[in-house]
Amino acid sequence: MRVIKHGARLGLAVAAILTGSLTMAAPANAATPASVCGGGSYKVIDSHNLGGLATIYLLYNGRTNCAVTWKTADIGVKTDTGVGLGIWGANSPQIDAGWFEYYAGPVKVDAPGKCIGWGGAATSKSGRTVRWNAPGPSHCG
Repeated sequence: MRVIKHGARLGLAVAAILTGSLTMAAPANAATPASVCGGGSYKVIDSHNLGGLATIYLLYNGRTNCAVTWKTADIGVKTDTGVGLGIWGANSPQIDAGWFEYYAGPVKVDAPGKCIGWGGAATSKSGRTVRWNAPGPSHCG
């Protein structure tokens, strides 16, 4: 009887671990750019496609800008991905870059009444890289 109880506990522990692992993986798959920025108050105000590898999304909630580079290729595979956002003319942009499975970011700046600069990059698992930065100040006001 003791062996059966121990086996049942072990089985439940393994199931809990596996369930936890699946739960940890699911949010990235079910997430959206707005949800990773902080919920329903963020709306997409601009985007730029990075050659089919990812899309950079720029979102705004009335006070704070948020940017995310959202992978559209090699999803679930860690590839070099980045996003940057800052107040135009300031020398301290917010940057998130590294090896990500789903997206880079979010990065945020409070910029009501100011112009911003934003951009990002994505690299495929085969090594093709696409970079883009807004060509000048954008979304002023």
